[in-house]
Amino acid sequence: ATTTLPLKPLSLFPLLPSVWIFLMLLLNDPTFFAQTSEGAAYDKNRLTSTASDTLSPTVGAQLLVYLALGISGYVGTNRLIPNIKSYMIRRGICGKDLGKKGTKAEDIDIPESLGIVPGAIFLICLIFCLVGFAANHPSKLLDLNSALLSICFMLFLGFTDDVLEWPWRYKLFLPSVASLPLLCCYEGSTSIVVPIPLRPLLMNENGLTKFGEFFCHFVVVDQNAEGSIVNLGLFYLVYMGLLAVFCTNAINIHAGINGLEVGQSYVIACAVLFHNLIEIQSESEARENHVFSAMIMICFIGVSSALLRHNWYPSSVFVGDTYCYFAGMTFAVVGISGHFSKTLLLFFIPQIINFLWSTPQLFKFIPCPKHRLPKFNANTGKMEASKVVSRGHV
Repeated sequence: ATTTLPLKPLSLFPLLPSVWIFLMLLLNDPTFFAQTSEGAAYDKNRLTSTASDTLSPTVGAQLLVYLALGISGYVGTNRLIPNIKSYMIRRGICGKDLGKKGTKAEDIDIPESLGIVPGAIFLICLIFCLVGFAANHPSKLLDLNSALLSICFMLFLGFTDDVLEWPWRYKLFLPSVASLPLLCCYEGSTSIVVPIPLRPLLMNENGLTKFGEFFCHFVVVDQNAEGSIVNLGLFYLVYMGLLAVFCTNAINIHAGINGLEVGQSYVIACAVLFHNLIEIQSESEARENHVFSAMIMICFIGVSSALLRHNWYPSSVFVGDTYCYFAGMTFAVVGISGHFSKTLLLFFIPQIINFLWSTPQLFKFIPCPKHRLPKFNANTGKMEASKVVSRGHV
């Protein structure tokens, strides 16, 4: 049987910038708890303290609690995966690893859909976060509930896809349905900043151009800002719905090699957490939104790093579409609820490039086999690019 390898030190490298900023936040915030009011206010009739006496934890204290939950998620996921592996094999939810073909391990059954374990542990961590986060950020309670609903829906969809193998048309439609709770709760801006080279297309010295007047039939061009800001309104909500579809399928399509699905998600999550901590440290106006996002990312990094231990080559488990959909929707949740959906796309540049490169095959302009995987060369011990002959070309 394959053994679980410890995480290599290199895998911790993406997390180091976030750890540094995290330590700086704690060092600059030595008081873990701060009183919400300057003085104590008492109800003379009841002789009891009012709500203004309650102590509100600072951001540093909140991050420490989220870190503890993330560590708990890592420990729980790491210990539960070996137990669930046997259940999956017993139920026949397993397969062969094409990346081990030609080796002694090619005939070993590898349990699939183990993404259900970190997904379930992640939801449990978020439920515990809900108790403390709602008390200190009541305005974000609706966002947290909608996040739980959307992630839980995609976790269920991913597991059923692993078992039932849904057609692609359902995979493209259902993530947009799962994003509806997020879009209904969205209260952020729907405006975008127009790139400087494109602003003359909308406005000039005399006002709106012909194209700008036509454009105003669909969106609102801010003439006071000289066309630099456009309010997309409903179209921005459509964009965020499509973002949820892209994130879930982007993780899924860039997969097939041991550790790739979890590895890319882990790196993206570390980048998102670093962005959140930078915004928290700078005390930006959207600080509350980034605390919300950091809470989710810390728990996600915890469960994903545990899964990565078992999915690292040579993999002892397969994550399945369960993890891909769960991870993709988690990123969509923090991007939408954290109000940095445009910034989120910067962390998906490799996935965007892979999507554009795969477009001819995805839309069947070029025939392509179902599993577009590199082939393992047992003689060299390396993966080699697979080739498909189409219309006389290789």
